[in-house]
Amino acid sequence: MARISLTPRRTPLLRLAEWYSRRRYGKVMQPGLVYAHNPRVLRDYFAFERRVARWRGLDPALKHLAVMAASARIGCAWCMDFGYWEADRLGLPLEKVGKVPAWREHQEAFTRLERLVLAYAEAMTDTPPSVTDDAVRELVAELGEPAFVELTAMVALENLRSRVNSAAGLTSQGFSDSCAIPPRAAADTRETA
Repeated sequence: MARISLTPRRTPLLRLAEWYSRRRYGKVMQPGLVYAHNPRVLRDYFAFERRVARWRGLDPALKHLAVMAASARIGCAWCMDFGYWEADRLGLPLEKVGKVPAWREHQEAFTRLERLVLAYAEAMTDTPPSVTDDAVRELVAELGEPAFVELTAMVALENLRSRVNSAAGLTSQGFSDSCAIPPRAAADTRETA
């Protein structure tokens, strides 16, 4: 159950955000309803996400794996639900995406670069972050600096998303119901350090 009302005051900005959300995702996204309690936050966050969607320096599959690893590490059920749906839309193999929360147990399913990205996303998400010089050096050598910076920004952004959604008490909104593999429960996604 959400910890904050999902019925904010119906402003013109909220109506526009709801229209866009229905058109793009098929339903009104609950995080938007949380942000809508503060129209400035909603406006600025929405503008930021639209700009981020235009970043093209990192392979979309690697980007998605990093986002899923961060949300799994935090245990954000809403983000995992949406992440499976988004992976399906991107044409990523759902069987592989379904292994992200426990990727270390399924290392054979991931390339060396994918494992580096998954480990980096988790290390960035740890509190405090546990990123090592060696991990950065390997990723920069594989990706180049521009893609590495985008990867880092995407993991940081997913930390924002997952932490806001978790703090607000958002859970699965049913996005993954249309996918072949449903998301694991938040408790199942958290790996012990």
